Amino acid sequence: MPTHGLIDSHCHLDAPEFDPDRAEVIARARAAGVAAQVVPAIDAAGWPKLREVCAAAPGLHPAYGLHPIFLDSHRPEHLPLLGEWLQRERPCAVGECGLDYYIDGLDREAQSRYFDGQLELAREFDLPVIVHARHAVDATVAAIRRVGGLRGVVHSYSGSEEQAQQLWKLGFLLGLGGPVTYERAQRLRRIVATMPLEFLLLETDAPDQPDAQIRGQRNEPARLAGICATIAQLRGMAAEDVARATSDNARRLFGLDSQALAEKHRD
Repeated sequence: MPTHGLIDSHCHLDAPEFDPDRAEVIARARAAGVAAQVVPAIDAAGWPKLREVCAAAPGLHPAYGLHPIFLDSHRPEHLPLLGEWLQRERPCAVGECGLDYYIDGLDREAQSRYFDGQLELAREFDLPVIVHARHAVDATVAAIRRVGGLRGVVHSYSGSEEQAQQLWKLGFLLGLGGPVTYERAQRLRRIVATMPLEFLLLETDAPDQPDAQIRGQRNEPARLAGICATIAQLRGMAAEDVARATSDNARRLFGLDSQALAEKHRD
């Protein structure tokens, strides 16, 4: 039986990998108990398609931002353009944004300029941020502190417990998905087993980061129930309780209930 009421806090449903069967992917997610998905952007060119994808079915909530991996696609004028989109569209979050120190050749100074700019926009518009922080958690924490007045999630968290505690003190949650299902991910599993539940979000990062059972295959949001089950097992809890708590966290962080109500009135 599926675990009902799940929220996938990070899913790239607008990705071209889903173009052939997006409606079926959404149907499978709903059948697996995934009630809603947050769909973050990666570059300005993709914002219009993302908006269309999220408008085509209920329970899809867009976020707009500039992903650090796609630095070559970004231009300085995209930051003020993002401000215009945030003002007009009123999305659930700013993102995906952040820092990536794992990939060689990504200009760290340029990454920082775009990240700081998006953090400042999130503060200005009172929106949460969806943060990518790969091999860059300390720099991410420093940026969040420098800008101040922020809330959000570090998705696909891969840092230490000490770094996690710093993020929690700043009001940030951790997004956890497929990687936690791999037995070799011992540090991540230790964190999720004992961390405060109010700082946990579930995610798939689909079509990327497949769980251990579908290694090497296209990921999709219907897999969220299995991630929830793994985390519940690690914590010694019922899956329904993890689903309920993490979905409450997502609704609170992203304002999903109020956003759904606003969308209903617009329609």
